[in-house]
Amino acid sequence: MTLSERERSVLDQIHHWSDQLCEYEQTDFQMTYDKVMEQTFQLVPEEIRSEFFSKIDNWLFHLHAVIQGTQLQMDARERIITSARAFQEVDQLTDLKKLSLDQLTYLAEHQIAKHRVYSFAQGGLVGTGGLLLVGTDILTMTTINLRAVQLIAMTYGYETSTPYEMMLSLKVFHSATLPKNVKHQGWIELIEELNDLTQENLYLYEGNDQLINETWMGQPLKQILKGFVIFMFRKKLIQGLPLIGMTIGASMNYQFTRQITEFTHKFYQYRYLKEKAGSDL
Repeated sequence: MTLSERERSVLDQIHHWSDQLCEYEQTDFQMTYDKVMEQTFQLVPEEIRSEFFSKIDNWLFHLHAVIQGTQLQMDARERIITSARAFQEVDQLTDLKKLSLDQLTYLAEHQIAKHRVYSFAQGGLVGTGGLLLVGTDILTMTTINLRAVQLIAMTYGYETSTPYEMMLSLKVFHSATLPKNVKHQGWIELIEELNDLTQENLYLYEGNDQLINETWMGQPLKQILKGFVIFMFRKKLIQGLPLIGMTIGASMNYQFTRQITEFTHKFYQYRYLKEKAGSDL
């Protein structure tokens, strides 16, 4: 099917965005940081590294499944379907694919805005320096952002409870959280996943299900470093509040969710256009 002028315009925006990912250049500080990270991980025996990364893979997979099965997520799924009925008669989630790109974008941006606010508020609370809040920040942020990825996928009509869609959404989350210098490679791999997709493997996932490696670990370490900085500033009060820590926490968490939701939305927009255009894309 031929894409409309509006859809072609959005596709051009996605290509321009992906080109910007490719053109990103690291600063000297970032290259030094990555080199130190790589050398540090190389000091750990390979068997221990593999087991560690495998455990994080399993943790993400189970967390994804737990979030998908919560009543909160089921209610959000129903609200998406209900909101879609304002544009067109739909009976189930997959019917959302019948909506126009602009209608789906509107629904997705509603989910994106909410989760950016959640992250901003979570960061502000963590910024108060409470030991429990700082200690659970990574778990809370992972939950918020995995949920955002799931809801964006569902907005475009994909049931993230099926094995294939669950694994694909996890890969989207993984690629969205990669360092900027390798994020374009993650994007390319996701596009290749779509190119290899057939009706036979539409339900069961048959690709590589290993996600975590040394490259990805930079983001969790940044979150840990953020926690240390906030904890250090917890006693720097301005009008009775640790405003410095709250500002650091809120801004970093907001930017983290912003980059994940932007990447995820671009991917599912591209997938929508690819499925509509078929071989013409």
